[in-house]
Amino acid sequence: MTQAYDYEARALDALKRAVAEALERKRRLGQYAVVWREGRPVCIGPDAPAVRYPYGVDAARPPGGVAEPGEEE
Repeated sequence: MTQAYDYEARALDALKRAVAEALERKRRLGQYAVVWREGRPVCIGPDAPAVRYPYGVDAARPPGGVAEPGEEE
C-alpha cells in the first residue's frame, strides 16, 4: 500500500465513525436526521417531518435546481 492510500483509508474511516456517532447522538436525543438515499434527501427518525414531493417522485433534480444547457424538461 502506498502512503497516500493509507492516509485516504484512515480519513474515510474517521469520517464514517464521525457520521455514525452523530446519527447515534441524534437517535438518543430523539431527533430526526437527514440522510441521502436513492438520489434524494430523506428524513429518518421518530419525529421526522412528513415528506411531500411537489415536483413528483421522479423529479430529476431538487426543487429550485437549475437545468444544464441541453437538458430537457
